Amino acid sequence: MEVKTTVARFPLGRQSSLAPEREKGSEERGEVEEDVVEAINPTVKLMYLANEGDLQGIEELLDDGTDVNFSDIDGRTAVHVAACQGHADVVELLLRRGADVDPKDRWGSTPLADAIYYKNQDVIKLLEKHGAKPLMAPMHVQNAREVPEYEINSNELDFSGSVDITKGTFRTAIWRGIQVAVKKLGEDVFTNEDTVRAFRDELALLQKIRHPNVVQFLGAVTQSTPMMIVTEYLPKGDLRAFLKIKGALKPTLAIKFALDIARGMNYLHENKPEAIIHLDLEPSNILRDDSGHLKVADFGLSKLLKVAKTAKEDRPVMCQDASCRYVAPEVILNEEYDTKVDVFSFALILQEMIEGCPPFSTKPENEVPKVYAAKQRPPFRAPQKLYSHGIKELIEDCWNEKPSKRPTFRQIIDRLSVIYNHLVHKSRWKVRPLICFQNLEAMFKKDHSDPSSRDGSSSRSI
Repeated sequence: MEVKTTVARFPLGRQSSLAPEREKGSEERGEVEEDVVEAINPTVKLMYLANEGDLQGIEELLDDGTDVNFSDIDGRTAVHVAACQGHADVVELLLRRGADVDPKDRWGSTPLADAIYYKNQDVIKLLEKHGAKPLMAPMHVQNAREVPEYEINSNELDFSGSVDITKGTFRTAIWRGIQVAVKKLGEDVFTNEDTVRAFRDELALLQKIRHPNVVQFLGAVTQSTPMMIVTEYLPKGDLRAFLKIKGALKPTLAIKFALDIARGMNYLHENKPEAIIHLDLEPSNILRDDSGHLKVADFGLSKLLKVAKTAKEDRPVMCQDASCRYVAPEVILNEEYDTKVDVFSFALILQEMIEGCPPFSTKPENEVPKVYAAKQRPPFRAPQKLYSHGIKELIEDCWNEKPSKRPTFRQIIDRLSVIYNHLVHKSRWKVRPLICFQNLEAMFKKDHSDPSSRDGSSSRSI
């Protein structure tokens, strides 16, 4: 059989993840007759053996002096090939024998980028262990004109002296002279399409939001790794931490806080053309600003409510996705839901502010959803006077078993405003008699200390 001269290109097996065109069937291993393989240049043969996962053959070639970092005319190396095929043992052998961990092919792809594209988890972990860096963020764009307006250069974020805040997801940083909160995308983003999709969705939502009772979005890092979301930093912390310190709040403060939450949520629910459902409304996702007001935060689980007006999860919501103490039963039961899931959560938060403890605090968190599904609700243990003026009735309406029976946040704001006015008016009347008594007492003392009042010369008439 006539053996043809081999061109220094390796066309077999899976190709570069960034190659503009891949021939049909390029992800399947090619087959070459043995006598042709033997006639191939040793360096190209190294790539062939890497494709086949032949450890012994690779060892023999390298022992004979074959360059472990040989690259073909496309810039592909044996590490590229093994990474595409998912041969972690071959990658480890090549790296141990001195192969570069981050070589780039003619399209700019690295072995790690190829392993990520073909979802070869073992190879990804191995390359990262040896110091390989992700080539680019999943949202990276090739054309500079496509870079989002909100893009922040990661070099502008100073993390020296940074501390963890709220759930460990956010960290503080200094950006352009101000302190900000930064949410970093997890290390699994490159291999988890759901994580990337959630990050994109959160960015899409944050760009739409402008309200004094919602945390302000400042920008994001999407063109490099790690990807990040940058928001205003509220040093007063979250409502959960505040309640742990203060315990039960006075009704006036609880209703004032409830109004802040309701106004922020009403803004989200009345977003046009599609409502925004928070889906994770609970005390640690509600932050306090310097003026003593509350702001709704953390839209990692949020979603736009499409034209159908209802939504449904592809899978049941697990307790690690959201705090189950505040999740509406229709979500846990994987039923269709709408904006009223946030109203249910709001009812539990309002009751917690008055009771001073989380809903069903004595029960393990993973058991609470079963209790809600069984139509049970947290008991009212605080004195009845703390639930006066319709507070208790509002809470019960908000956690109604039937979502359609729960009020909207616009209706909740109206009812809370009436309650707040009653509470403020009542507190003023408590103060007014005391002031009147103090004034009379002062007048009495003056009359008895004024000599003119004793000789009848006083002109005051009573």
